[in-house]
Amino acid sequence: MVKTLTKIGNSQGIMFDAPLMDMARLKVGDQVNVQVHEGGTVTLTPLRPTLSSRDVTRVIKATMKDYSRTMKKLA
Repeated sequence: MVKTLTKIGNSQGIMFDAPLMDMARLKVGDQVNVQVHEGGTVTLTPLRPTLSSRDVTRVIKATMKDYSRTMKKLA
């Protein structure tokens, strides 16, 4: 995919159209890590939040509590 650098205010930027945003699973406000490699290659990597095992356990327990009757019927 070829994109052109454009002037945005006093800076320059690349506009990401909706299909590109969808393909990269990005939305306005998401953070990305920018790396410049030897030779000038630029890599953008989305920063995705990761859940700790404690957070996952808490969500599972809350779900089990909220849906305990349904879970018992399914067991």
